[in-house]
Amino acid sequence: MTDFLDILSNPAFWVAVLRIATPLILGTLGVLLCERAGVLNLGIEGIMVAGAFSGWLAVYGGAPLWVGVGVAAATGAVFGLLHAWLTVGLALSQHVSGLGITLLATALSYFGYRVSFPKVTTPPTITPLDDMPGLGIPMLSQQTPLTLLALVLVPVIAYVLYRTPLGLALRMVGENPQAAEGQGLSVAKLRTGAIVAGSALMGVAGSFLTLSAFNAFFFNMVNGRGWICVALVVFASWRPGKALLGALLFAFFDALQLRLQQQGDAALPYQLYLMLPYVLSILALVLVARKAAYPQALMKPYRKGER
Repeated sequence: MTDFLDILSNPAFWVAVLRIATPLILGTLGVLLCERAGVLNLGIEGIMVAGAFSGWLAVYGGAPLWVGVGVAAATGAVFGLLHAWLTVGLALSQHVSGLGITLLATALSYFGYRVSFPKVTTPPTITPLDDMPGLGIPMLSQQTPLTLLALVLVPVIAYVLYRTPLGLALRMVGENPQAAEGQGLSVAKLRTGAIVAGSALMGVAGSFLTLSAFNAFFFNMVNGRGWICVALVVFASWRPGKALLGALLFAFFDALQLRLQQQGDAALPYQLYLMLPYVLSILALVLVARKAAYPQALMKPYRKGER
């Protein structure tokens, strides 16, 4: 109990929580935008891998760090456009398309890495994004600008969704695309725009891992974060504010298990600590998701003119 309280009272623990939560916040917001428009995007895992690799490769090749972030966003947007073409344009299965994009993006990234560095055994490193000590807030001063960007995007996206005509139109095509079409809105354009924007955020989420957290690209670095983001959207009932809380909750459990591994009894298997954030997050998801109000047109293909 004393060790647990020591962990919670250590400011470094909360700094780690926010850092771990950053890619989850960005990825969850990306999934939320897609699903609010009625499209499930299971390509997030591969898009995060592709964003992590393309952004890192651009910086390793000499581009500025923020250009690397832009490259990662553009990479995510391209895969999002592909997903939109398959699911909106051709009305194919959103599950199959998303999983196919995950496999394609992951395979292309790993292939690109092998081609670019055929004889490298240790991943090359880059100089990462700097922290922001000038903010004067202890938790934020030890974070990179991408963390601040993730936090700022939460109220921005919430405002757009609930306080602007664009947000109303986006939610309408996710709830009742026939009604949206009856109002003269283009369901295809709105859904495509949401998927591309959401996928760009997924690419930025991946770039955080290589340009801020690890300074290098290596296989399996995304490590299921994309799937966690999909679950967090359900936990959040498709609301940006609750999505932030969900990401922080998972990050809290993840940071806690890392500290418990360092301070715990060596007799306990490390797998027990590793599964802690997932078990607790699943429990929280089960308790909350039963009352979640999902977009009514989610995962339902729409063809113009149908009733």
